[in-house]
Amino acid sequence: MQVSKTAGALALAACLACAPLAQAGNQKEEALADSVRLALSQAILDGRPPQARFSSTIELQRYQQWLAQMSQRLQRKLPDTQLRTEFLETVWYESRRAGLEPALVLGLIQVESAYRKYAVSLAGARGYMQVMPFWTGVIGDNDRSKLFHMQTNLRYGCSILRMYLDMEKGDLYLALGRYNGSRGRPEYPNAVRAAWQQWEFKPAS
Repeated sequence: MQVSKTAGALALAACLACAPLAQAGNQKEEALADSVRLALSQAILDGRPPQARFSSTIELQRYQQWLAQMSQRLQRKLPDTQLRTEFLETVWYESRRAGLEPALVLGLIQVESAYRKYAVSLAGARGYMQVMPFWTGVIGDNDRSKLFHMQTNLRYGCSILRMYLDMEKGDLYLALGRYNGSRGRPEYPNAVRAAWQQWEFKPAS
């Protein structure tokens, strides 16, 4: 078991050494109300797998259309079919769970990491949604390596963006600025909004 853990750690270290630096992602550590911290902690620690549930056949069909359409668009970035499907299923689940549009989350990931699982920014943010490691101590279990786990990274990222949206009373421009650590500056929100448009779902007529 110890050999297996060591080998896994070495493999992760090799991936990090080869991973190109991401340019975005620099959330600031802020004082949070106890209620906010507790809500975020509960959201992060809920380890249920991303199992989508649908109230009607029409809703299921719409989801399947979304999945097929997004998979086609993402194929060049994530050529492995199984990985791409798992990624999109998780994005859909975690974004909906946080009350976010999946297209917004996909656009943010495009800007933050260009869909690179092991991306690391100059500020030290990690993974698909470029989550700063301090969050694992604020609302998690202090295990920073989990930020390279797909569902964990997406859950942190979506939960943090939801929190910023609530803090900014629904103002996406300011919430995105907080997410990037550049509140009040237009470059990052504008980049995410432009990327968001590329991931809008176009249902079949």
